[in-house]
Amino acid sequence: MADPIRVVIVDDHSIFRSGLRADLDGVIEVVGEAADVASAVSVISAAEPDVVLLDVHLPGAEGDDATGGESVIHGVGATATRFLALSVSDAAEDVVRVIRAGARGYITKGSSGAEVSQAVQVVAGGDAVFSPRLAGFVLDAFGAVAGETAATGDELDRLSAREQEVMRLIARGYAYKEVAAELFISIKTVETHVSSVLRKLQLSSRHELTAWASERRLL
Repeated sequence: MADPIRVVIVDDHSIFRSGLRADLDGVIEVVGEAADVASAVSVISAAEPDVVLLDVHLPGAEGDDATGGESVIHGVGATATRFLALSVSDAAEDVVRVIRAGARGYITKGSSGAEVSQAVQVVAGGDAVFSPRLAGFVLDAFGAVAGETAATGDELDRLSAREQEVMRLIARGYAYKEVAAELFISIKTVETHVSSVLRKLQLSSRHELTAWASERRLL
């Protein structure tokens, strides 16, 4: 049996932390909780979890402009722990700021326990994950930084029409099952297309695919 994914939940509402803990899959082990920036930094540093489920707005943020999520990530510093923002906010500025600070994903509190559990597993595995509507904020923000690089014809020519459809949805943050539903194909077929896309573009992860597509303004 695989080792559980060790998680710390950071949110200033105890009832939300309790509910989330109860809803997470059995492959996830909650090893700590915190309600503000200072306690979060302390708990994360001590527990060294695989993933932190992090609310964006927390008490104790440093500076008037900083969000609590940013302050926690900066306070913990360099670490192997990955951060997944889980917030009621779907404001573009909140999404972009916490991703710039170092979070590997952002999902909203409207997500189900199964969806949060899946997102934790994706982030723990090294990939990025976003609620589909929020992915565009990140792609727009980081695409603007990357510049207006155009996709070359031979890059896209490597992909079939179906692979291009799958590539765009995956790069936007869609889960495999969401891509399958959108394109009326099986999850196994989606997995096959994703593997082919990554191989043809010489990329190693969904995170790299998102950056690749964003830089080329394909989304």
